[in-house]
Amino acid sequence: MTFSDRAIRHTSFLIGSVLVGWLLFTAALSLVWTPHPAGEIDVSSRLQGSSATHWLGTDSLGRDIVSQLIVGSQNSIAVGLIAVGIGMGVGVSLGLLASARRGWVEEFVMRLADFTFAFPALVTAIMLTAIYGGGLVNSIIAIGIFNIPVFARITRAAANGIWTRDYVTASRACGKGSWHITIVHVLPNIASTLIVQATIQFANAILAEAALSFLGLGTQPPQPSWGRMLNEAQSMMFQAPELAVWPGLAIALSVLGLNLMGDGLRDLLDPRLARAR
Repeated sequence: MTFSDRAIRHTSFLIGSVLVGWLLFTAALSLVWTPHPAGEIDVSSRLQGSSATHWLGTDSLGRDIVSQLIVGSQNSIAVGLIAVGIGMGVGVSLGLLASARRGWVEEFVMRLADFTFAFPALVTAIMLTAIYGGGLVNSIIAIGIFNIPVFARITRAAANGIWTRDYVTASRACGKGSWHITIVHVLPNIASTLIVQATIQFANAILAEAALSFLGLGTQPPQPSWGRMLNEAQSMMFQAPELAVWPGLAIALSVLGLNLMGDGLRDLLDPRLARAR
C-alpha cells in the first residue's frame, strides 16, 4: 500500500491536513484580498453584530473581525515557519555534531541545551523586549532560540540509535568518515522523526506567539494578531464576549490541525506502524 493510500485512510492525518490547509489558504488569501482593510477604524460602526457588511461583526474600534482574523494568520504562519526553521537549522546541526563526535563534544552540546531550556520563549522575549523593545521579530527570535535545544535533543537521541546499526558499522569498516556517515546514513533515517517534531513545534510556536502578543510583547499595532485580539477582548467580555471567541477558535483549530497532522505523520512515516496498518 502506497503512502497516499494510507494517508487517505488515516482519519487524524486527513482532519489535520484540512485544518492546516485552511490556515495556509487563509494566510495566502490575506495577501491579495480581505473584506475590509484590517486596520481600518470606524468608531461609528463599533461593536456591530454579524451582518452582510461585517460577517463576524466589528470590535470596539469598528475594525472588521474577519479581516483581522485573515491577516492575523500571516503572523502565525511567519512565526511558525521562521522560528521552527531556526530551531531545526541550529538544533539539528548541534544534535548531529554531538552524536557524531561523542565524548566532550556531546557533553558540551547537551549541557548547552540544558542551559537554554532554563530560558523559555516567554522569558527570552521579555529580556529581548527590555533591550530592543517589543515586536514580531523579537518574538520569532525568542521562540526560535527555545526550539534549538528541543531539536538538538531529539536529533541526538534519534541519531545515537542509528549509529548502532549494522550498515553504519559496515560503512565504518569501509573507511567512511563520521560526516559522510552522518549525511548519507544518519540524517535520512531520522528525517521522519524531525518532520513530525517540526509540526509539533509549529503548533507550539503559534501558541507562544499568541501568548506574547496577548502580553504586548509580540506583534505590535496596527498589525493584527490573534493574541492581541484576545487581549483587547478582555475589557469587552460582558458586553461582546464573541470578540474573544473568534481569535480563540482560530488559535485552537490551527494548533489542533497541526497536532493531528503530526500524529498522522508519525503513524504514516514509522515503518513499524505502517506495516501494522
